[in-house]
Amino acid sequence: MDLAQQAKIVDSIHDTLSDYVGQRLRVRANMGRSKIIESEGVLTQVHPRLFIMEMDRKRGRTARQSYQYVDVLTGTVELSQNGEPLFAPFVIEADLEPAPISIDGSLLMDDAGEQILA
Repeated sequence: MDLAQQAKIVDSIHDTLSDYVGQRLRVRANMGRSKIIESEGVLTQVHPRLFIMEMDRKRGRTARQSYQYVDVLTGTVELSQNGEPLFAPFVIEADLEPAPISIDGSLLMDDAGEQILA
């Protein structure tokens, strides 16, 4: 996926979330090192590069949490409402085998200039 496609997707995520301002959403965020946080809250604001949610905490308290649209793009943050995901996965994990690389670090090519696949 090239940068222009990624920018269009980020813009579409922003536009979609603009329609959900003030609504309750469920967030599942992968924080790394096998730490996944699931919480529920209200989408309060959308900005050009991030969105802010007011998350429910214990004893009736709330906390603000911000997320970036690129985290939604990469699947690090998943949003859902009433058990239905708001976005389908943008990055499909296919056979991500690395391309053959020569000793000097360049891709291996055949005589016709085509990349040699393993």
